[in-house]
Amino acid sequence: MVAPIEAVVRYEVLTPTPSFARDVIAGLTAHPKRLSPKYFYDETGAQLFEAITALPEYYLTRCELEILEARAPEMARLFPVTSALIEFGSGSTRKVRTLLASVPTIAAYVPVDISSEMLIQEAQELRRDYPRLAVLLVEADFTQPFALPSAVAGLGHTGFFPGSTIGNFEPQEAVAFLRHAGRMLGPSATLIIGVDLVKDASTLHAAYNDTAGLTAKFNLNLLARINRELGADFDLEKFEHRAFYNAERHRIEMHVVSKKRQNVGVTGRRIEFQIGETIHTENSYKYTLDYFTALARGAGWGPLAVWTDAGVNFSIHALTFGTR
Repeated sequence: MVAPIEAVVRYEVLTPTPSFARDVIAGLTAHPKRLSPKYFYDETGAQLFEAITALPEYYLTRCELEILEARAPEMARLFPVTSALIEFGSGSTRKVRTLLASVPTIAAYVPVDISSEMLIQEAQELRRDYPRLAVLLVEADFTQPFALPSAVAGLGHTGFFPGSTIGNFEPQEAVAFLRHAGRMLGPSATLIIGVDLVKDASTLHAAYNDTAGLTAKFNLNLLARINRELGADFDLEKFEHRAFYNAERHRIEMHVVSKKRQNVGVTGRRIEFQIGETIHTENSYKYTLDYFTALARGAGWGPLAVWTDAGVNFSIHALTFGTR
């Protein structure tokens, strides 16, 4: 067991989060209207998403955990002798715990997340269960530059980006994020990243239109958050969830749809909606193994290994920065 860097949980706010109000107004006055999926994850949204991951229709988390549980010992061989594990957009620690159980050389864990409530709660529980692990929290928008804690400066860096969050980016944005992650982690760093795969449209449709209606609540909670935090007056009964597979672009699209002509007040502005007009809240791109490898190469990452679940629904790629 590697000796701990320090036996405390440290809570660090190293970069300010973007202005929620500014981004909301910019998105709602755009044509077409849009909101960033990073704002789904307030405390309520994070709890709803955790419930979604347990639904029978939502295969992504189940398949990714299957890979992690089966392949973590192989992944362990890719870690430096003494390393810091940096997770982009950490949320729940359920997945990272699988790695921690298989990689005793991880001396520090750095979760980076914009949702401070879940970040603190999960870190406290992780510190309790892994008392020798340095848990160094960073509250930040992980898509923007941020400073890593000074305590990990002398360690090898391994990035962890599970959940197919990479699919929320447009392909060119995914390349930009991967370059950004490489700059944050440094030369020769390893990145372990979850990537959802192209599959039949019916499976995808079911995953984002669950019969329990949790994904609909998750999507509409974004409007509720705008009400709570910005004093807006969205009437959630006048909007509905819509998710569909765009086969031409290989992505699920999520929208909030106005059920009637209306206008909504947000930070002193009136935003008009036509009947059927949508707010585009999320894309979730699906990749082939070859296409994602090519995309990663274009961002400066070389492939080390790739694993899939038994049904080939989901993949985890191991990449190294600075080689193509």
